[in-house]
Amino acid sequence: MLRALAVAYPDAYCELDFTNPLELAVATILSAQSTDKKINEVTPAVFARYRTAADYAQADRTELEELLRPTGFYRNKAASLMGLGAAVVERFGGELPANLDDLVTLPGIGRKTANVILGNAFGVPGISVDTHFGRLVRRWGWTEEQDPVKVEHVVAALVPKRDQTMVSHRVIFHGRRVCHAKKPACGVCTLAMDCPSFGAGPTEPEAAAALVKGPETPHLLELAGFAPADVRP
Repeated sequence: MLRALAVAYPDAYCELDFTNPLELAVATILSAQSTDKKINEVTPAVFARYRTAADYAQADRTELEELLRPTGFYRNKAASLMGLGAAVVERFGGELPANLDDLVTLPGIGRKTANVILGNAFGVPGISVDTHFGRLVRRWGWTEEQDPVKVEHVVAALVPKRDQTMVSHRVIFHGRRVCHAKKPACGVCTLAMDCPSFGAGPTEPEAAAALVKGPETPHLLELAGFAPADVRP
């Protein structure tokens, strides 16, 4: 299944835009109960206004909340970002720490967010268990655990350390593009032969093909046996 995911999504990546560890931390905190697309629309203005941890610590709450309003739960998120900035300044000299134990002590940062930051900003591999990831690995029978921390540990034992960040991206990509929660595109899924949940969605290729989303759609449908001329752009 890992090999099939690698063929399907060879260039999977973090879909949040960022240029440094602090920006990724902020974007990941904001992504709760929102979409990466929406966060990427909001963060350019946020990153331009708040460039350092100290900027967040000293932010005017009303101004910050207004910038965050489109992301949902903006009051809580503003409080998390201000608390994050203050903690990073007070305890880490203004620089985001590059280890899990320290990151999870910061406001707004749990293990999932910490692993996203470590894997994508610091090059430290790890499993990031978001809603898509947990849903898919349970659907595939990799684990029955519901707790994200337990899911992380189970899957980390199955996947070579060096591959864990990329595997996290590939599973999340697959959840967003093919293996949807309510109606997975089983009939065109490259994991169909190994999936114990095959049949949870349409198994007829034409019906399943209509459910595939994202820019990788032509590639995924060609892998499923559709001729290039038959693949919708």
